[in-house]
Amino acid sequence: MLEFYKYHGAGNDFIMIDNRDGNFDVTDVNKIKLLCNRRFGIGADGLILLELSNKVDSTNSPQANCFMNYYNADGTVAEMCGNGVRCLAKFFLKQTNSNLKELSIDTRAGIKKVICNDDESFSVNMGAPVFSHSDFPDSSLTLENILFKFVSMGNPHAVGLVKNISEIDISKIGPKIEQDFHFPNKINVELVEKVTDNYFKVKVWERGCGVTLACGTGACAVYAILKNDQEVGGEITLEFLGGNLFLSKSKEGQIILRGPAVCVFKGELK
Repeated sequence: MLEFYKYHGAGNDFIMIDNRDGNFDVTDVNKIKLLCNRRFGIGADGLILLELSNKVDSTNSPQANCFMNYYNADGTVAEMCGNGVRCLAKFFLKQTNSNLKELSIDTRAGIKKVICNDDESFSVNMGAPVFSHSDFPDSSLTLENILFKFVSMGNPHAVGLVKNISEIDISKIGPKIEQDFHFPNKINVELVEKVTDNYFKVKVWERGCGVTLACGTGACAVYAILKNDQEVGGEITLEFLGGNLFLSKSKEGQIILRGPAVCVFKGELK
């Protein structure tokens, strides 16, 4: 029997498996697809394996508490997931019976610092945005009649500002942009509508997942573009279909993502 947990961050949901013993085999992509299938499996936007990190410092001491081994619902590997890393932080604390207030989580996009806040939210230092990358063009592009700008938060994002987000069906334009020839490794898509100076509505099409209720790296990408265009000042609120995420910037210019991590249920699968 396979023991698993279901978590979500603002509706972005994940299957969580404690794989520190290395017994769960992920070489079969079809197994991941089945687990994430909402009709024939457990159902989730992605699968996250809690694993041991092999990162050590010069004294051979661990640099991270754990490693986030993340897979999209289609079985593809993902570099980073902002909602997922918060959920993994909470999962790690539960699995290890720990009361740590700060964690270092190793990801394919580097080690991320996670703060456990008193209100049970989690804050993640997501690092600095990268505006020039081989995954996307250096200049903005108009696609599907929307002007998109590009940024990497460990994974590539296309961010477009729109006037009325409710009138746009991202499930139709999302896959076209994701698979556009300009993006050799495909791309995540975010549509943004400004409500006030510090409040924005966002819709997401995630590479390898489709429409999701929220996206952590997507939230950071939106913030990075808005900040770069001098659209925002301090902490801002991004309203996703699944709930709100909160974005700010550290003194060093790194993006801080704050939001919930919720355990929904525990189960066993034969």
